[in-house]
Amino acid sequence: VVRLFVIAFTKRRQDQVKTNCYAQTAQIRKIRKKMVEIMTKEAGTVQLRELVKKLIPESIGKEIEKQTQGIFPLKDVLIRKVKIIKKPKFDITKLMELHGDGDGDAGVEMLRPEAEDAMNTLTADVKAAADDDE
Repeated sequence: VVRLFVIAFTKRRQDQVKTNCYAQTAQIRKIRKKMVEIMTKEAGTVQLRELVKKLIPESIGKEIEKQTQGIFPLKDVLIRKVKIIKKPKFDITKLMELHGDGDGDAGVEMLRPEAEDAMNTLTADVKAAADDDE
């Protein structure tokens, strides 16, 4: 279960001179109601992974902007924060289905030795211990 926080700004009219543009309270209520409706529809029907894929290209914000044009023109409609209220259940069997048995892919040894300056302290300690054993 997630909670989405959205922010939107009113767009100025074409021939407007003032710098600010305010929507009336009734318009704001309609816009908020539409926003909640769209966010519930978009986020409530998909898994968390698909929701993240929707958040990256800002498709929910664009949908809100399109749907609310009739009420009041908006710009910069963005999902600014997503809080995870309830953590999704972790299913180990589903994870194992996705990743399989591992297929023995443990990596391959590097063909060239590690550079002296790139060697970290753990590698240096292991090498020093190996040299002492010989």
